Amino acid sequence: MAHHHIVNAQDLPWTETTRGSRVAIRRKQLGAAAHGQKLGCSLLELLPGKQSWPRHYHLANEEALFFLEGSGKLRLGDETVPVTAGDYVALPAGPACAHQLINDGDQPLRYLAFSTMLEPDVIVYPDSNKVGVLAGAAPGGNKAARTLEAYLPLATQVGYWDGEEG
Repeated sequence: MAHHHIVNAQDLPWTETTRGSRVAIRRKQLGAAAHGQKLGCSLLELLPGKQSWPRHYHLANEEALFFLEGSGKLRLGDETVPVTAGDYVALPAGPACAHQLINDGDQPLRYLAFSTMLEPDVIVYPDSNKVGVLAGAAPGGNKAARTLEAYLPLATQVGYWDGEEG
């Protein structure tokens, strides 16, 4: 009998995220299925000609990517660099490691994505000038446990005392 902290990727279903014609990602959340608490891990496939989530960086969580199959491009900070099977990428929190994957090949780009599971977290999306604020569950964590999830344009700001009574 298997231990509840052990999962086999073949036993987990894929979840799919698509957005328009540019985003198509398949994901298996290994860390959650194995009851991980402070470290997340997902097996992902980025389909040919597609891109991953919008370019972003975290202010609390660190991420890492390990590429298993295929090749593509990684927008990392202000650069675009090639990635291929065997490459490992560290993505510390902060704007220098804003990132987004692009599969410009003809085969799926398969990789492991690791993340610390800290909450609350603030996620900045530099291409669209917005910010996400999450509390109660880390990004990629249990949405049912989330107590706050808001995505806001960075240009929308109010003063500290706006809306407060005298």
